[in-house]
Amino acid sequence: MNSKSLGKASDLSRVDREILISILKLTVKEPVSKALLSRDARVPSQVAEESLRRFFDDGLIRLSDKTVETSLTQRIKIAITALRFGADSEKVCGFLSWQEFESVAAMAFEANNFAVERRFRFTWANRKWEIDVLGCKEPVIACADCKHWHHGLGRSVIARAVEAQIERTKALVDALNFAPLTHRKPRLTSWKQRILIPLILSLVPGPFKFYKKTPIVPILQLQNFLSELPAHTDALTCFH
Repeated sequence: MNSKSLGKASDLSRVDREILISILKLTVKEPVSKALLSRDARVPSQVAEESLRRFFDDGLIRLSDKTVETSLTQRIKIAITALRFGADSEKVCGFLSWQEFESVAAMAFEANNFAVERRFRFTWANRKWEIDVLGCKEPVIACADCKHWHHGLGRSVIARAVEAQIERTKALVDALNFAPLTHRKPRLTSWKQRILIPLILSLVPGPFKFYKKTPIVPILQLQNFLSELPAHTDALTCFH
């Protein structure tokens, strides 16, 4: 590829990146018109149309004659694609809400026949705790912390997140074993055996897949991870 071709590819990446960011920004609550999208991204309408056709073919958006619309899962995919094109992670995550991230996680659990408890709160040892998503399928209880880090996935950041999630999971184990929960009670207290597994959900792959035998799972890989989870619980940090 010559320098001229490389320049065109670079310009295309920049244009696609700006359009993707504008889609994230403008489709939070409702569809957006192509005209508004073009203006917000500062891209000529004909160029924007070409990018939108490619995004539609790739399954990133829903497209009509005049509007662009996105689903929850598509917004996650758009964010990941924008980051691959070099978009600023803080800006991308600023347009992708924590609630959207949590909802996509819940959908992945439900697709694998897990009962889901979102934002599960309980009290143990005179302290209030919260776990973002509990995925429950006897005997497994996956305790997920949803992270779409604004400032990247450094090793120290992941280490702190994993250690905190292990602590939350251990607190839930103690609460289930030794005391009645003082908040919502999950339908898992009658199980004869319970295996609680802490895990971290991220937007994109980090520098490693495990820390202290705790998985760090990219959100779009969660469904595959859950389908294989029952066969690998012995290799992970877990509490009984």
